[in-house]
Amino acid sequence: MHIVAVLALDQVIPFDLATPIEVFSRTRLPDGRTPYRVRVCGVTSSVDAGAFTLQAPWELDALADADTIILPGTAALDRVPDEVLDALRAAAARGTRIASICSGAFILAATGLLDGQRATTHWIAAGLLAERHPAIEVDPGVLYVDNGQLLTSAGAAAGLDLCLHLIRRDHGSAVAADAARLSVMPLEREGGQAQFIVHDQPPTPRGSELEPVLAWLEDNCATDLGLDAIAARAGMSTRSLNRRFREQTGTTPLQWLLRARIRRAQHLLEATTHPVDRIAAQVGFGSPTAFRDRFKRIVGASPQTYRSTFQQPR
Repeated sequence: MHIVAVLALDQVIPFDLATPIEVFSRTRLPDGRTPYRVRVCGVTSSVDAGAFTLQAPWELDALADADTIILPGTAALDRVPDEVLDALRAAAARGTRIASICSGAFILAATGLLDGQRATTHWIAAGLLAERHPAIEVDPGVLYVDNGQLLTSAGAAAGLDLCLHLIRRDHGSAVAADAARLSVMPLEREGGQAQFIVHDQPPTPRGSELEPVLAWLEDNCATDLGLDAIAARAGMSTRSLNRRFREQTGTTPLQWLLRARIRRAQHLLEATTHPVDRIAAQVGFGSPTAFRDRFKRIVGASPQTYRSTFQQPR
């Protein structure tokens, strides 16, 4: 029997906690046997879960018997108890598989086990994870990352993707597909976490010399604009324009314009039924193929997949 230990720390996110409990507990092999035994473990028996308090039947020492340890996300990112870090490091040394969901990546990162490896977390916290742990290659655009013994997933529903992936690794696609059906979830989702990221306009200080040209670019993003035309509008040389953009937006004028076009395309895909080729032209792409390639590179999903996911009901 494969033992899955789900670690519940104070301020655990209930959705992240419940996902592995439900998915692994309900998994069945073709002969009807249950391949997993799930244990909820805590540093103390009483765990603060925000809206409620839960009782963890198992203590931290139960991690020693686990084949897989799941680290759900927690709202308390500032400090992980030393005894938890020690227990996770000891489990990793024994070869135990450890997987995090959402901000559970911060717990795993605090052990140092992810240093030098690729990892992910909820897109909204990816920047913070990269800032706190620069030795980790943080990928905010994927649903999960499998490094073999160590796995990390994005937030919320991506925990389902991670659990189904683990079941497929352990028992094959047929068992995983059955678990997916019980979860009313596709075994594989097209696209990654990147399609859910909100790409806001890069901040620019009010009153800065770029504010008028940025507003002009936003209004004219569908126009065929080159660097010379943007510099002329800004009233400066192309060299000065590039330098100012780097200083005030963190990117180049043409990259800023490209992001503006993709933001406009996302809005049109959500709010209209215009064909994708028409939207490509509306936002300034001369080639529908170039538009599709660039959109998928930035958003993480094709325009059609994005539309089917986010289009507003009519």
